[in-house]
Amino acid sequence: MPEHKVGTQEEFDAAREELLAEEKELTRRSDELARKRRELPWVPVENEYSFETEAGTKSLAELFDGRSQLLIYHFMFGPTYEAGCPVCSSIADTIDPNAVHLAARDVTMLLVSRAPVERLQAYKQRMGWSLEWVSAGGTDFNRALGFTHTEEELRPFLEGEIPAAVTENAESCGTDVAGYVMEGPGLSAYALSDGTVYRTYVTTARGLEPAMAYYGLLDRTPMGRDEDGRPFWLRRRDEYQTG
Repeated sequence: MPEHKVGTQEEFDAAREELLAEEKELTRRSDELARKRRELPWVPVENEYSFETEAGTKSLAELFDGRSQLLIYHFMFGPTYEAGCPVCSSIADTIDPNAVHLAARDVTMLLVSRAPVERLQAYKQRMGWSLEWVSAGGTDFNRALGFTHTEEELRPFLEGEIPAAVTENAESCGTDVAGYVMEGPGLSAYALSDGTVYRTYVTTARGLEPAMAYYGLLDRTPMGRDEDGRPFWLRRRDEYQTG
């Protein structure tokens, strides 16, 4: 534990009051951004995408499962992967128990990857998730959103110094670095109205942090995320050393 300033309860209370004012302002700003997300123009999805599911081939509209809203997490599990991305797995750990609450608000939540559906279902069973997980491997669904890349597009990155975390994750997924980074994570949202599917929102990178609840909790601990200069720490939940 690093050294830190020690003060009195009175000093803590005064500093906490100042911080609370800033936290409330951030909350108000977050509410405003949420409103602006909802006001984004809806874009009709014109392509006739087909997805492989446990129950057979389904269209994008059929993935709504009778609801009017759909949230898709684009999970990094490419055709060459033997196991899902550890970071995406940590996100699915957060999403999975919340899907029932989203369903109560007319939202279907599911995962989409490019690996064969049989491989996705086997990994899902390993991780103990109940989320619907479908394969878009035969389509350009992920690529249309910028979540799948070609090796040529990635060449500048692949010819540079590869971060250790990328190499480690690629090995953990049973693929090489190129195969690993061809996939990208993301979240996309859709509405179904009068038989037409509309895309309403897309995000990636740190825009995914609401689905990484552990970071929000770590941000409130004495040492925070404590990631600078340290080895990459995230693992699949059944791979942490305990005891």
